[in-house]
Amino acid sequence: MLWNASAQRIFGYSQDEALGKTLSIITPEPFRERHSKGYFHRIETGKTKYGNPLLRVPAIHQDGRSISIAFSVTMIFDDQNQPRAIAAVIRDETERFQEERKPKEKLADLEKLLKLNMKAIIFSDMAHLKFF
Repeated sequence: MLWNASAQRIFGYSQDEALGKTLSIITPEPFRERHSKGYFHRIETGKTKYGNPLLRVPAIHQDGRSISIAFSVTMIFDDQNQPRAIAAVIRDETERFQEERKPKEKLADLEKLLKLNMKAIIFSDMAHLKFF
């Protein structure tokens, strides 16, 4: 694994702390097994379906907080065209992700409030009815 200053800024681990470790140090626990299997399958086959699209996934900072990252990947091959590694260009999108969530959360809150108000209106309209 290669680890540069940007990786340290995003994930909190120094190069010395990250080298020799697997990506499980930055992968949320629920995704670790799937990520590991996928990684080794890609190295074995030399093929990835993730070459072009920008992927957005959760990650874990060294201090334990959840962050959002976006990245693209490419396979690295040796002189005999055998897969040797996978390179990723990663950026921290935590702020952007949180900003995008705000309107969605606000809309969900407003929908809940509207449903509660509609029930109150219905019950209020029914208050004058007499049931025999």
